[in-house]
Amino acid sequence: MSVLVRAPRIVTATDDLRDGWLVVDRSGAVQSTGTGTPPHTDTATTIAGTVVPGLVDLHAHGALGHDFALSTADDSRAAAAFHRGRGTSALIASVATGPVEETAAALTRLRPLVGDGTLAGLHLEGPWLAPARRGAHRADLLHAPDPAEVESLLSAADGGLRVVTLAPELPGALDAVRRLVAAGVVVAIGHTDATADQTRQAIDAGATLVTHLFNGMPPMHHRTPGPVGVALTDARVLLECIVDGHHLDPVTIDLVRRAAPGRIVLVSDAMSATGCPDGDHTIAGSAVSVRGGVAMLADGSSLAGSTITVADGARRLLDTGTPLTEVVAAAATRPAHLLGLPAPLAVGSPAEMLVIDTADGRWKPLDDADAAVSVGTTPAVRSS
Repeated sequence: MSVLVRAPRIVTATDDLRDGWLVVDRSGAVQSTGTGTPPHTDTATTIAGTVVPGLVDLHAHGALGHDFALSTADDSRAAAAFHRGRGTSALIASVATGPVEETAAALTRLRPLVGDGTLAGLHLEGPWLAPARRGAHRADLLHAPDPAEVESLLSAADGGLRVVTLAPELPGALDAVRRLVAAGVVVAIGHTDATADQTRQAIDAGATLVTHLFNGMPPMHHRTPGPVGVALTDARVLLECIVDGHHLDPVTIDLVRRAAPGRIVLVSDAMSATGCPDGDHTIAGSAVSVRGGVAMLADGSSLAGSTITVADGARRLLDTGTPLTEVVAAAATRPAHLLGLPAPLAVGSPAEMLVIDTADGRWKPLDDADAAVSVGTTPAVRSS
């Protein structure tokens, strides 16, 4: 059975289709796309809003009170389901700094969730970070990478490790970058006090991502541009941005868009408090207070992740006047490409779709709506 989906606008990784349609085959993959008169299919549904791909989050620590670094497999599944229910079709689970043995145990505990598709991979954020730019990470647990430790964590993840954030100025860091890249891991520069030269050396060694740009690194100075200056001018790296209204001022977001066109990647950096009422929590061994949805260290010295999803960031970026095609690229296409995933909503790719509601602008999975249309045994789309 094939399913036709029609909408006033469908944005894919490659096309912006007005009066658009796509056909989903019985396996749940996109069979064809186009505009105007569609082909005949077994079933058809018309969407009132704009259809966009499911989103990809490279950096999320949890939700519903569950931290991927500490939670059971079942609780981690619940956290992942929360994000999926809000439009994130591919989620990288971030494991923040902890004692190395606990970090290895978390990677081992989470790797079956990568194997069954609950998670798109694992992200190690610590312990190879700079104490001076630690943010919410415990300073006493941070240290330079040791080759044996790198190997042990790769082994614990057993192929599930997809992203590692590290500070390139640490002793042994460049060797770690090369080893991780050789193992198929995306290396991100972050929580760093690196100079511009040290940052460039990490990119030369294979780093291709910058973790939450501007946060966890020194501000750019006109004589010491540091990691921010290199990030904005070196086209080899993509730039994580947390667009939650707190981590980056709108002027800063505009600066990144202008200085580094086509390189923004939206991430949530969602902590365990995401989806929870205000209260007291922990992340990376540090006490966190969430008030008004803003996560801060209990001592007020630093932000401590966010409580948003990627869809929330996409809505905010769209509200700045950023074209929808660019928002889709930042929230879906670029991170998917970085991870080696199929191009979102391209022919042959999984038909993971969201609808932007024309009434309230909310981004929601199509399978949250009322009337189901199924392809085989997979709920593929629902009308709005």
